[in-house]
Amino acid sequence: MSRIPGRVPTQPPTLADVAELAGVSRQTVSNAVNNPDLLRADTLVRVQEAIEQLGYSPNRAARNLRTRASHLIGLRMNPGQEFTANAAMDRFVHSLVETSGEAGYHVLLFAGSGTDPLAGYDDLLRSTAVDAFVVTDTYLGNPQAAWLRERRAPFVAFGRPWDDAEATHPWVDVDGAAGTELAARHLLDKGHERIAWIGWRKDSWIGEDRRAGWSRALKARGLSTSGLASRVEDTIHSGREASAVLLDEAHPSAFVCASDTLAMGVLHTLADRGLRAGQDVAVIGFDDSQVAQVVRPGLTSVRQPLEDVASQIVNALEGLLAHPPRVGPGILLTPTLAVRGSS
Repeated sequence: MSRIPGRVPTQPPTLADVAELAGVSRQTVSNAVNNPDLLRADTLVRVQEAIEQLGYSPNRAARNLRTRASHLIGLRMNPGQEFTANAAMDRFVHSLVETSGEAGYHVLLFAGSGTDPLAGYDDLLRSTAVDAFVVTDTYLGNPQAAWLRERRAPFVAFGRPWDDAEATHPWVDVDGAAGTELAARHLLDKGHERIAWIGWRKDSWIGEDRRAGWSRALKARGLSTSGLASRVEDTIHSGREASAVLLDEAHPSAFVCASDTLAMGVLHTLADRGLRAGQDVAVIGFDDSQVAQVVRPGLTSVRQPLEDVASQIVNALEGLLAHPPRVGPGILLTPTLAVRGSS
C-alpha cells in the first residue's frame, strides 16, 4: 500500500516512514540516528523532527549488534519472605525500572536461589545479555561483589561493602543508624526514657548499623541501654515474642524496631494485653511499608529514600558504562521519619 507523503502511519513507524516524511533516503535517516555528524545541520533537523513526529524508535536489535550493548541492567530477585511486612524491595525495583527507562535502559529481572547466591549471574555474563548488574544482597560474606569484580563485570551495589574496606566498586546505601537515631530522638522528645530495641541477629551488619543509632541516641541523653535490646529473626512471630519478654522484664514505654515486620509483632503483643499503641506504649518500625500506612492506629516508621537510591544507582551505572568509565565514591543517603499514631 502506498503512503501519502506527510501522513503519519497508524502502524508502528519504520525507518522508511521517517525517510518518506522527511523527504530523504533511508541511509540519511540511518546516519541521523547513528552518525549525525555526517549530515548537514538542516537535514539533521528535518530528520529529527520526522522521528519525533512519528515516535520512531531505532531498531534495538540492530543497534545492539553494532554497539555490543544490550541496554539491559540485570537485577537478581529473591523469593518474597512469608509472614513479613517487608515490601521495600518492591518499591525500590519500581523506582529503578522507572529511572532506568528515563536513561534509556531496561531492567532484566532474574530469579535468585536461597542456596546459591550466584545463581543466574554466570549465564547472563556468558551470553552478554546485560551491560551491567545491580547487586542488592550486601550482607556479610555474600560472594556476589567479589565474584563480579574478578570477572570485571560492571555493577553497582545497593548497600555498603561492609566487609571490604578496600572495595572500589560504586555503591549507594541508606544510613540506617541515622534513621533509628531519628526514631529514638522522636520518642525521647516525647518524654520516653525506657526505649527498647528489637533488631536482627548479630551477624547482620545492616541490623547492627540500625541498632547503633538507637544506642547512640539513648547514650547521648545519659540513658542506659542495658537489658533493653533483643536480637531475633525478622518475622512477626519473633517480634511478638521478643516484645512480650521485654515488656515483662524491662518494662519499656516504647519500642524502636529494625523493621516494620518486627514492629507488627509488637503491635500484636500490645493488642493481646489490651495496651494501646501510641498511648500506652509507643512503637516505631523501619521501611515505611504499606502495612505501616494502613494498620491502626498507623505505624510510625523510618522511610528510606528509595527513589533517590534508584536515581543515584542509575547515575553510577551511566558512569560505569561511559567511555572511559567513571567511578565515583560511595553515596550514603539519609532517611526520614513518617510519624503516625503509634508514637
